[in-house]
Amino acid sequence: MAQKPSIPKGTRDFTPEQVAKRNYIFNTIQKQFELFGFQPIETPSFENSDTLMGKYGDEGDRLIFKILNSGDYLNKVDDKLFQTKDSNAITSKISEKALRYDLTVPFSRYVVQHQNEIEFPFKRYQMQPVWRADRPQKGRFREFYQCDADVVGSTSLWQEVEFVQLYDAVFKALKLEGVTIKINNRKILSGIAEVIGASDKLIDFTVALDKLDKIGEDKVKEEMLEKGISKEGIEKLQPLFTLSGSFSSQVKQLKSILSTSEEGKKGIQELEFIDKAITELGLQTATLQLDVTLARGLNYYTGAIFEVSAPESVQMGSIGGGGRYDDLTGIFGMKDMSGVGISFGLDRIYLVLEELNLFPETVTKNIDVLFINFGEKEALFSLKAIKQLRLNHVNAELYPEAAKMKKQMNHANKRHIPFVVMVGEEEITSNNYTLKDMISGEQIRITLKDLILKFQ
Repeated sequence: MAQKPSIPKGTRDFTPEQVAKRNYIFNTIQKQFELFGFQPIETPSFENSDTLMGKYGDEGDRLIFKILNSGDYLNKVDDKLFQTKDSNAITSKISEKALRYDLTVPFSRYVVQHQNEIEFPFKRYQMQPVWRADRPQKGRFREFYQCDADVVGSTSLWQEVEFVQLYDAVFKALKLEGVTIKINNRKILSGIAEVIGASDKLIDFTVALDKLDKIGEDKVKEEMLEKGISKEGIEKLQPLFTLSGSFSSQVKQLKSILSTSEEGKKGIQELEFIDKAITELGLQTATLQLDVTLARGLNYYTGAIFEVSAPESVQMGSIGGGGRYDDLTGIFGMKDMSGVGISFGLDRIYLVLEELNLFPETVTKNIDVLFINFGEKEALFSLKAIKQLRLNHVNAELYPEAAKMKKQMNHANKRHIPFVVMVGEEEITSNNYTLKDMISGEQIRITLKDLILKFQ
């Protein structure tokens, strides 16, 4: 009995329609990347294990797909080591390569390896698949694409300003209006932790603060107390729980909270710079919003932190994010290489566009016209016309077999091909074509020249 085919959990097949829609998003993002001066690079699907391991924390390391060495991969494992069942020690002997977990660490490796060829500041974009041995669930896959853009070699805040504009430009081009670009700054969070005497509990403090919208003020305070943050420190946070209003009014309130923190003041200055520039430049459809609870990537972001939310009418998590990092390449021995980058969540953007019916009708356009096959002579005559149509950028094809007319017409209908052309003895003699509109059923006799014009 034949084995029933299947694919690994957490992976997907994509239909022609889905691929067309995904390519529409890819192409839209790529066009904006290039308009903003970003250059494309690609890195291998797999890296040396020591490039990836130890860069994502213990949890991240567990989610890296390891690749077995080719040949007899157990020959380097002696009996004593094998008996220990120490998976980490054994893995290092049987696997020297791994599938990339993200695009950031390979990019860091790329910058260090090619530093003598790169002109800094270096603006790169990369759109490639990554793999994570995660537990598959709705919206979470083991294989998915990342669409990243980064600038390395510059500490200028104009880069952050450009990234806000880039987000706005991409979502405007996708006709996805009402997107919110949330921004915070690691220095603000560090300053707040300093003010309340919890600098050593920065992660605990921010994890609790991040839940403010979900569990409310009282529960957040309870969690902070449980994590060892003092009652007096939490009382100093009170203005933070009621922070509201415009970007500039929130910044004013933050100034009073952070008046004793030099680090916090630097964060405020950076936020003010970005807000002032964006206010002056204006955004097309997106909104820039300060969100002091935003705390993604605190183990590597050192300045601005971004997160993009879909329009309020759609129940969806973030559809993009990023931030400033001061030591991207330090893990590979190249110190003081500051950078800032953002990413787009392709799969979530797809779902949002689908829900809001924002994909253009033409995005899944396949064939404009199908030529019916009546036999060898008619097929050759048809292919001469098809060649001319294709030279004029018209999508055309010939049904491959001289099958029954009903079968060929059904094929056109199932593929939603809007027109068919029929060529018989009479059409060959008169050097004309019979064009049928598959929606209206109307048929007309037409010359090749007019046939080409019909589709242009």
